[in-house]
Formats: sequence, C-alpha cells, structure tokens
Amino acid sequence: MIYDVGHRNPIPVPPPPEPDVELIASLGVPHRPIAGVPDLMHHKYVVRDGLAVLTGSTNWTDDSWSRQENVIVTVESPELAAAYTADFEELWSTGEVERSGFTAPEPVRVGPVEMRPWFTPGHGEELSLRIAARIRRARRRVRICSPVLTVAPVLAALSERISNGSLDIAGCLDRPQIEGVIFQWHADGDAAWKLPLLERALTAPFSAKPSTPYGSGPIHDFMHAKVTVADDVVFTGSFNLSRSGERNAENVLEIHDAALADRLAGYIDEVRARYPLYQPSQ
Repeated sequence: MIYDVGHRNPIPVPPPPEPDVELIASLGVPHRPIAGVPDLMHHKYVVRDGLAVLTGSTNWTDDSWSRQENVIVTVESPELAAAYTADFEELWSTGEVERSGFTAPEPVRVGPVEMRPWFTPGHGEELSLRIAARIRRARRRVRICSPVLTVAPVLAALSERISNGSLDIAGCLDRPQIEGVIFQWHADGDAAWKLPLLERALTAPFSAKPSTPYGSGPIHDFMHAKVTVADDVVFTGSFNLSRSGERNAENVLEIHDAALADRLAGYIDEVRARYPLYQPSQ
C-alpha cells in the first residue's frame, strides 16, 4: 500500500484527504508514505493477484463514495495488471513522485478492446498532447468531466474546435475550483496567457457544480470525476486536466470502445444536467 503525505497546491484545487496513518498501520500490511513534495501521489488504483486492475478518480474516503461524482473502471487483464504493478514498484522503490510514471504506455488488448495505460509524471506532457489530439480529430462529440480545466494543449484544442463550430462539445466542472483558477490567473502574469483559451472553452455548454468550497467545513462534495470522451475513445483515471496533473503521480486508461464511450458520454450528460450552466461571475 502506497499513500500520499504532504502536497503542493499551486492552483486552488483541494488537496487529497490526509491519510489515517494509525488505521493504515493497524492493517498489518507493508505500507509506504510518499511525500507529496513538490507533487502529489494522486493515484487511486488496486492491482488484484496480478490479474485485474481497479482504477479511477475515487479517493478511498466516505465523501468520495457518497458525496462526489466519480468514475471507476475494473479490467481483468494480466498484461494491464503488469503495467500497473511496474508503476507501483517505481513508486515503492524510489519513494519519489518525480522518479515515477515512466512505465511505457504500450497498447493492451482486452478481448476485442484496445487499451493503453498512461502514467505520469513520466508521460504527463505526452498524455495531455494525446488527449488534445483526440479532441482535434473528433468528428461527432467531446464530453468532459474534470474538476478543473487548465492544461494548455487541451484548452487550445477545445478553443480551436469551438471556434470552427463543427463539434458537439459539453461537460461539467467544479465551480469553486474553476473560479479559483480564474482568480489566480488574473493575479499571476505567468499564467495569464491561458485565460483567453479557458474563457473560449467555457463558451461551450459546461455545467459547474456549486460544491462546498474547500476549507469552509467538513463536507467535501466536489465534482471529482475525471473522464474525457472523444468520439469512441475514452480517457479516464486519476488525472485532472491540469498542469499539476502532468507533474503528479497519476494514471489514465485510454480505451477504444464505442459502447463504453456511449455509456460514459451519457453519464457526463447526466452529471451536467444536475447543475447550472457555467456563467462567469460578475
């Protein structure tokens, strides 16, 4: 068992919950804390018996299971389990986020479905470019759930497709988190160049969950799902569409499956229907 202790938080995204170290120790299994400095150990995955993987956006907390929107994928595949085990061993052996995520994203066949596991920070920038490329190549739809939307390649791809008006784009974000980003970018000259891209992307019909702002109480009810659908391709895992996500220890499954893409696009539409359309604060 590996868990994060400490964190860097360059944009106003809530940190992961503090681990219950005493409870973890009581389980009687080998465990290792990973210092989240400068970047987070943000994975949420389990490898079972070298045969199956459970992964997604869900932290193992009560609020994650009961108050937040999340996505979990389970896959039975020894090849995929081997890739995730290799990533785990990188973290376990080095104890450092920045020296992990270098497991090669090789395609894996699970029955008729092609999947590709991605790990960061070793392949963080490559993953962002991969998602952006799929958005640029999409012909029918793009659906996104992510607490924030700040990674430059994805913002640029969305802005381009929105500008030419040729694609059905929609999704759901977390309102306090995206507003915190906008506030900080207005104050931070180094990131201000991305504001026009974000503002353009948010002209698409993105809903925004009015969650409880972090730090205002014990309730953590953020819009926490992390999934992108581009036509019949799905990207889902622990990775926020953010620059921080590229630097954290994260994982994503790229899944080429039309039925799953339809199911998750439908899920995203259900989530965004729960909340008001994003409108900039006056």
